[in-house]
Parts: sequence; structure tokens; C-alpha cells
Amino acid sequence: MSEFRLRAALLSCALFGLIAASPLAPSLATASNPMTIVLDERPAPRGLAYSHMTIPVKPGPFTIVYPEWIPGEHGPTGPLHDISELVVKANGTTIPWRRDKVDMYAFHIDVPPGVNTIDVDFTVLLNTANNFTDGQLATRNIMVGNWNRYLFYQPDINNEHYYVRASLILPPGWDYASALPVAARHGARIDFKTVTLETLVDSPTDSGRYYRHIKTWSDGKATTWLDLFADHPEDLKMPAKEIAEYKRMTPEAMALYGGRHWNVYHSELTLSDLIPGQGIEHHQSSDDRAGDTFVTNPLRQLTGGDLLTHEFSHSWNGKYRRPFDLQQPNFNEPFPEHTELLWQYEGMNQYIGDLLAFRTGIKGTGSKDYAEYLALIYANMLYETGRDTTPIIDLTTGAPYYYANGGPYHDMRRGAGDFYTEGELMWLDADTIIRQRTHGKKSLDTYCHIFAGGVSGPKVVTYTRSDIERYLGEVTPYNWHGFFQKYVYSIAPKPPSGMLARAGYRFVLNAKPNKYLSAEEKLRKFISSWFDVGVNLSDTGRIEGVRQNSAAWNVGLAPGETIVAIGDRQFTPALWRAAVKNSSASTRPIALIVQHDENYKKVNLNYRGGPKIPHLVRIPGTPDMLADIVRPHAK
Repeated sequence: MSEFRLRAALLSCALFGLIAASPLAPSLATASNPMTIVLDERPAPRGLAYSHMTIPVKPGPFTIVYPEWIPGEHGPTGPLHDISELVVKANGTTIPWRRDKVDMYAFHIDVPPGVNTIDVDFTVLLNTANNFTDGQLATRNIMVGNWNRYLFYQPDINNEHYYVRASLILPPGWDYASALPVAARHGARIDFKTVTLETLVDSPTDSGRYYRHIKTWSDGKATTWLDLFADHPEDLKMPAKEIAEYKRMTPEAMALYGGRHWNVYHSELTLSDLIPGQGIEHHQSSDDRAGDTFVTNPLRQLTGGDLLTHEFSHSWNGKYRRPFDLQQPNFNEPFPEHTELLWQYEGMNQYIGDLLAFRTGIKGTGSKDYAEYLALIYANMLYETGRDTTPIIDLTTGAPYYYANGGPYHDMRRGAGDFYTEGELMWLDADTIIRQRTHGKKSLDTYCHIFAGGVSGPKVVTYTRSDIERYLGEVTPYNWHGFFQKYVYSIAPKPPSGMLARAGYRFVLNAKPNKYLSAEEKLRKFISSWFDVGVNLSDTGRIEGVRQNSAAWNVGLAPGETIVAIGDRQFTPALWRAAVKNSSASTRPIALIVQHDENYKKVNLNYRGGPKIPHLVRIPGTPDMLADIVRPHAK
């Protein structure tokens, strides 16, 4: 997502905020006369898909729009650049189209007299690497299917009153997964029942040559599935123990929330090193993307095992309960999404997604594992210098910018990931406050029951900040408004930390390995010296990040440089770790030779502290609150 495009989109948001919202237009696509779309995936192995549509229209000047603001992506991320070969016809005759000069997602046509529907055909480029939600979406054996990429529709309508009948044509030998109800299947063609535009876009439909459908839970009224699509058949060999853990995901989530708001749920997971990792929430499904060995390598579950639990939790927190200004009647201007309340939508969900990953055993078991994980994320937030100038509310309000940022010096600029991670710490703090004040009789689970409990089909119920504070007040009286004012709406020099002592722990840095950090280092092939020297390195010595005011910062090391030698020896990860370890017993600096492009320099790194790795250790004589927080809650 380019900075220019985002800037223009957000400027557009500001301008439209000053104008009264346009009245919604009557929907021409009704339940008895729906818009239709046939998605031909047969060229997916070549990185293409063909979309054929019929769109109800009326004679005269008419506009069709391509979805811009995509739910779950929290920004104007509709991949307009992936449309090609657009052709519009009326009664078989091609009619010209022209793009709007200001709103580039709008396309104008002149509909001839007596014409009530138009045919729209275009080719979708599936593998254009442009922004964080895009990139390669198809391989020779997999296709990620998000319907917003394959359609145009009538502008200014209510998505919940605009109807669509979709069909899918698969490549030979492929299968698919979707929460969409099926009307009929004839070989490789699947015809879905008529649904609203809201439901269609909210129903990703992944497909692939190598697949596995695992029923994870059913009570006779509703069912959940884990649908795997892999580039290689061996990557589908999920261990029985791991399957059992994922089968606990639904009972644990329903115990935490106190019900469900879906009739079926598909966790759709693609397994490919070619498709960038991602997780996008939907009401009755999720679009999950991970590497080849995600379900076969235990280290990947240890480090990323909250992927599916996080998105599943969003069915309650984000899809059923949604911020009032994030829910918009359609996907285009003048109805932009507003992201201020992502500290609840994503922050609390990060906490719950991890809770479910530990309560099921996917990511670890017991308070010992959970404490190690918490120590790592707490340290990451504690060592962010950007927190001295940038509050969480700026990150959530500016989320469309922050999701797109990247590059070095993240700790100075902060980013979208911070309102996830710090949000997790904040909601853990709230959980421990509730448990302490109610002597263990209530918890954040109690809040979740109030917030999103009960049973219903898919629907949206919006909330405000005052609603959140009121629900928490129903659980236990406390200055919840001041709590969020301190940690979200004001600059907080340190992350929430009261929950550590409340839970019976204290934070320490020592030389002992942290299992979660060690797993990340092994998988990502990097060396973490972030909390001691103040640098992260690739296993070849390339500097990936430098922490402000650290020893590495003070001698002028910078991202993009490469440490080629330590003393008079060629850099290796083992030699680096030994130099850091020996620094605590040495009075001499660590001598480095650093390369930047064709230039070399000698650096004397003045560091004496030895390895510093984060941990939580028990406070003697105190109850272990974390043990109850992560114990399985489902019967």
C-alpha cells in the first residue's frame, strides 16, 4: 500500500467527515433479481482468475464501484491495481467506461435505453506484490479466494440489502472451502445460494489441489472445520496431538464467550512458503495463511499457534460486536472505516487469541510457558523508545498508515503491531484487576460473556468506548475510563505492568534462554541482542535493527550494515554470542569490522553486561494467577 495512496484516501476521509453522509440508494440487486458473479479459477496456477458478472442497472448515466475499504484489513486496501482487461457490455454490445477523476474506485458508463442489466468481465492478477494484504495469492496448487477482489457493484447501497448469487469454477482435481451455502455442485462448478453482498465479501473461499477438511466440533446445530490447502501433500500431515488441540479450540472459545454467533465456521488455512503470511477475520470463517511446515513443525505452533485462535475469536470480537464507526453500510466513499477502537477490536483479541492458544495447548501449556511468552512481549514494549512520544490512540486512529509501514527503527516510530501487543498487556492487566477485586470469582471471561455472550446467527451489534467501560463496570466497579485514558489515550512511558505482581511474578533479564525467543531465532534465522547490545542480526551478520540509546546505537551501528568480523575472526552466530557472553567479564570493548556497501569501518562496541534475555519469575509466597488464567475452561 503506497504512502501516496493512503495519504489521498485519508485526506478523502477527512473531507467526507465534514460533509453529511450521502443517502443510501435503493438496491437494484434484490433477492429475486440478484447480481451474479461467476469466478473462473481454472487459470489460477498461472496467477490469474476470470470474473464474469451481471449487474442490475438502470438506463442513462450509471456508476459501478470496486470495493475500497475492506473489512478486517482496516484500510482502503481494495487491490484496484489487480484489475485488467475490463469489458462492459449491454445486450452483447460493448459500451465504453471511464474512471472517475477523483474517486478512482468508481467507473462511469452510459446505459442504453431499455437495458436493465450489464455484463462485466475482467481478469484478476493474483500475484501482484503491492501491500501488506496483497502479494502472491496463488501458486500452482493453491488459491486464496477473497470475493471483494472479483466484483463491482452499485454505489451508495446498503450491503445488507444488495443481493448476489455467486458461482465458482475450480481447476481440475481441486476442492474448496467456504461458509457460503451451496445450491448445487456439478463437477468443478459450485453454485452458491443467493446471499447479501455483506455475506459474500465476508466469506473467503480458498481452494487447492492438495487439501484436507477436518471437522473440529459439532453439536448437531453448528459445526466448525479446519480446512487445509498445501503446496505439497506431505505438509498436510498434521500430528494427531495437534489435531486434538485444535479440536479444543471451539469448546474453549464458547466457554470463554458464553455462546456463539455463527452457524458454521471454517478456519481456512493455506500452507505455502510462496504466499505471504496473513490472518483476516470473517464472521463464519477466517482467511489464514502460513508457511509450508506450519502444521508439521512444532516450533511454528510455538511461535505462531495463535493464528487460528486469534481469527476465530474475532467472530465474537470484531464481527459480531463491532466498533460503531468501523461498521459502514458499504465499502466505498463516503463511508470510510474509522479505526480508533482497534485497541478493543485487535488489542483485546490478541489477548484472547493467545489465551485460547494456551488453554487448548496449541502454543504451550501451563503458567510456566505462558510466563515465558508474556516476558518476551512485555520486554518488546518496554524497550520501545517511540512510546515516549506516540500514544496507542495515534496508532489505532492512524491504523491504515501504520499497517503499511515497515523498515528500520520500528521502536522509534512504533507501528500497528503495537496496539495488538500492548493491547494484550493492557487487557491482561484488566483481567488481573477483576480477579483481584472479586477474589477470583470473576475475570475477563465474565466481561466477554456480557460483551458477546448468547447464541444467534451472524449479525452485527456495534459498541462505543462508553459501552466497553460500562460492561467492565458491571463486572466490578473501577475507574475504567481513567484506565483506558492512561494506557490508550495518553502517552505511557511504560507498558502496563501492575498485572505482573498481581499475578505473582516479576520481570527479570538474565542469560537463561527464553524458549519462545529461541524458537523465533531458529525459524527466522536471526540473532536477538535487542535487550543487551541493542541490535538484531541475521545469521550472516547483517544488522536488521538498532535500538535507540543502546550500546550499538552509541557507536553508530545502523540497519543495513553487516558485521563481517569480530576481532580478527570472521563473523559467525556462535562467535557473536560468545563475545556478548564474555563481555561481562572483560574490560575491553568488542572489536568489530563493519561493512556498508563497499565501505568498511572498525568499531569498538562498549558493552559489558553479558546476555540479557527476558523472563518472568515467581514472587515467593504469592498465588500464581497465571495458572488459573491459562487453565482449560471448557468442560
